[in-house]
Amino acid sequence: MSEKVTRKVAGGALGAGAVAGGEAEHGGVELSEVRRMWHLLEPLHAVLYYAPEAFEEAAALGYGVAERWPSYFPYRAAPLGAAGAERTASAFYSFSPRMVAEHIEPAWRTATPEAVLAARDRAVDRACRAIFGDRVHSSELAEAASLARRAAGFADTAGRPLAAANTELPWPEPAHLQLWRAATILREHRGDGHLAALLIAGLDPAESLVSFAAMGAASVERFGSRGWRPEEWTAARDRLTACGLVHPDGTATEAGRSLRRQVELHTDRLAAAPWQSLGADDTARLAGLLGEFWVAVIGSGLLPSETTLGIGKV
Repeated sequence: MSEKVTRKVAGGALGAGAVAGGEAEHGGVELSEVRRMWHLLEPLHAVLYYAPEAFEEAAALGYGVAERWPSYFPYRAAPLGAAGAERTASAFYSFSPRMVAEHIEPAWRTATPEAVLAARDRAVDRACRAIFGDRVHSSELAEAASLARRAAGFADTAGRPLAAANTELPWPEPAHLQLWRAATILREHRGDGHLAALLIAGLDPAESLVSFAAMGAASVERFGSRGWRPEEWTAARDRLTACGLVHPDGTATEAGRSLRRQVELHTDRLAAAPWQSLGADDTARLAGLLGEFWVAVIGSGLLPSETTLGIGKV
């Protein structure tokens, strides 16, 4: 067995141990509920990368808006400060380092991180008002913001650079901005933990996407948006085929499916602490409150029908 195969099999075994019990209760909150909270909060966070108000604010700073990437990278990376391409690629993981460098290297010459953060808040404020209308002033949104902020306050940011950077930012005043900030901290907390799960599984950045595409999480074409060249994608697929994780046609073997299930369950486990600390009752209450706002975001038509996150598919 090659060193590569040994590393992946060992990683899979460790992942299985880390998530032993699968969907069993975790501190009073089911792991399925932990994943459901991500499904509810992720669209709220993602509004920043698709709303016309966000593109308008980015354009006012001098960023290109013909596609979303020139604003996506500074908007998401700004909490880290003027981070260079290597540090940003490390935190973003599955993006091609070449793509990260293309957008991050000129980003801080166009605007400072402080200016980007201010534009980010303006964009989210305007987008939420456009999507939610008068509901930005509702007692339901205020309660949801309060609960989500409490959950975010329970997030342990050790080893989680994007969650930590967002946690350090001062909280905005309006409830809808607090809800968005909490959603962002919680999704970056989960995302940072997901990278740890991928590392334990022995999946490098390109392999993490190829293995996920092999599960049917999204089309290969959609994953192509992460900037990997066709030959790089093929090389990653060949490595996974040699390990017995992917068939030559690009679909996952049973071993590959098992490894990815372990990654997702390990991610749930690592994301559970905020919800465990919030408690089952308040977590369920927040889920109920978020429903109408989730529907409003999805109903806005701003978000793509297919994403690289695999929500609802794996």
